[in-house]
Amino acid sequence: MPVHRPGSVRPRRLFRAGLLLAALSLALPFAVPASAADGPARGSAHMGMGVLAHDGRRGTPSPTAVTQTEGVDVSAHQGNVAWSTLWSSGVKWAYTKATEGTYYTNPYFAQQYNGSYNVGMIRGAYHFATPDTTSGATQANYFVDHGGGWSKDGKTLPGTLDIEWNPYGADCYGKSASAMVSWIADFLNTYKARTGRNAVIYTATSWWSACTGNYAGFASANPLWIPRYASDAGTLPAGWSYYTMWQYTSSGPTVGDHDRFNGALDRVQALANG
Repeated sequence: MPVHRPGSVRPRRLFRAGLLLAALSLALPFAVPASAADGPARGSAHMGMGVLAHDGRRGTPSPTAVTQTEGVDVSAHQGNVAWSTLWSSGVKWAYTKATEGTYYTNPYFAQQYNGSYNVGMIRGAYHFATPDTTSGATQANYFVDHGGGWSKDGKTLPGTLDIEWNPYGADCYGKSASAMVSWIADFLNTYKARTGRNAVIYTATSWWSACTGNYAGFASANPLWIPRYASDAGTLPAGWSYYTMWQYTSSGPTVGDHDRFNGALDRVQALANG
């Protein structure tokens, strides 16, 4: 009769358990939930976030015969902004991110929006659109209710719809070109109904072409703000024969995102007054 000595079974079981644990540890890296994947946090998007990755950088602006007025755009990334420094450097207008989707408001909005106004700048607010989360009308109302309104005080620019590459997923937010155009129209119509003003559209030509089918129907009413980090603003989206504003760099002094208004200061004031 075989004799089972103490300890003769346990090592064999421990060896088998060790093999099992080793196999499980090899599988763990492939079982990380999607929510843990690397990517920007919701709410962190800002104007021009995708420009460098999609359109690159091709130099600095060339001199023009048309007088242009320097501006900046800011978001929570800049924190408390040194507005007096910017004013002294020649910046005369500014846009501040107010909202994103219907889930985010900029915690620095008051310092940025009111601070630019207090040093003498003409200011406005922008909304980063997320067409895959809620309707255009819902987001327009959220924007107006959280800093995106307008008043005829000569110092407040109409709100801007920032519609560009999706930093959280598919570039066109999972929408067809026709569905995207409908979403944008829903936002613009609601914004005008709430404020009496046509919103500015901030978009890149390459995104607009890919995600709206290069739709031309908004050009007659909505001013264009084009981002392009190059010697000129390049080809514009269909329908627009000129840009109103041009974001020409993301690496300017004091605040990275610098812009030019296509006209002298009195034209900026005219847009503010409606």
